[in-house]
Amino acid sequence: MKQKSYKIGIFSGDGIGPEIMKEALKVLKVVEQRCAVTFELIEAPFGAAAYFDYGHPFPEQSRAVCDVVDAVLKGPVGLVHSEAIKIPVDMQPERGAVLPLRAHYNTYANFRPVVLPQSLAHLSPLKAEVIGEGIDIIMVRELLGGLYFGKKVVGKDNNGVRYVEETLRYDEIQIRQVLISAFDLAMGRKRVLHNIHKSNILQSSVLWNEVLDEVAQDYPEVKVVHMLVDAAATHLCLKPTQFDVMVMENMFGDILSDQGGGLIGSLGLMPSACIGDGKAYYEPSHGSAPDIAGQNIANPYSMIGSVAMMLEHSLDMSAEAKNIWAAMQGVFSDGYTTPDLAAQKSGDKVIGTDAFGDRVVAKLKAM
Repeated sequence: MKQKSYKIGIFSGDGIGPEIMKEALKVLKVVEQRCAVTFELIEAPFGAAAYFDYGHPFPEQSRAVCDVVDAVLKGPVGLVHSEAIKIPVDMQPERGAVLPLRAHYNTYANFRPVVLPQSLAHLSPLKAEVIGEGIDIIMVRELLGGLYFGKKVVGKDNNGVRYVEETLRYDEIQIRQVLISAFDLAMGRKRVLHNIHKSNILQSSVLWNEVLDEVAQDYPEVKVVHMLVDAAATHLCLKPTQFDVMVMENMFGDILSDQGGGLIGSLGLMPSACIGDGKAYYEPSHGSAPDIAGQNIANPYSMIGSVAMMLEHSLDMSAEAKNIWAAMQGVFSDGYTTPDLAAQKSGDKVIGTDAFGDRVVAKLKAM
């Protein structure tokens, strides 16, 4: 078999980013050993640390890396408030790095898995009977439109009253491309797609639903279930097992995917994929947790899971991606956890970030 080779950009980020990225790269090394593949890892600065070192949270050398790699693994970014205010507002990493990275790659579709097998039900605050045989949802969030990218005006009116005006804008091209991604994903799963909207209030949702009806004609096998976003928030708590693939606009996706983290016990259990037509980047859904950085207590599940998603969606290695998921869940099933998650269940054997990564590696090697 011919050896495949891929270039992977490594943006470790801030806070716990470097720690959990180290564990993810351990797993990537095992994949290299198990499969006919080599990974050329190209590290680049990104986030608040990059701003202090290079004057920009997404410096030119990092943009250049994006242009030559096959995919990017990105750690979380951000600082505590007292440090963040030392950076100009437009250069703070969420605005100055993350949004430009999305625009640079045109990553219009964000896939966020909300996965909790029945064997790990103890991690969730929900009752066991609500979790049933397990939660397995993928939320598809449009990532480049809506309020987050619309025109923003801050000022005072003629009476001296301060105001802010932010524009929610979508066009049918933006809507169609993310809907196609969601329908394609649904076709490979249970062929049920929940369309989350607010068409009883927002004209943007009316257009969204019109475009969805058009796209749905190309996917007659997929059952579409329409649901208002506020109702979806309720149903995620009351009956999460009804959902498989959910698709929604940018802000709805931001909020509901964080709720998804609550369903399974922690945002630390949620990796994500940011997908464009050409390239993609992969990152944890959670923040940089600067309060626990450097203490070897953060769970690397979301960063390792981002490796699994990269293998599946960018590198055509779905089987090995499933092995990584099984290895991580196997460590939890063996009764091990890290200090940041230990409060979820008494009796867990608490281990460090590095030890959790080592156990994932050991299970993967044994497969």
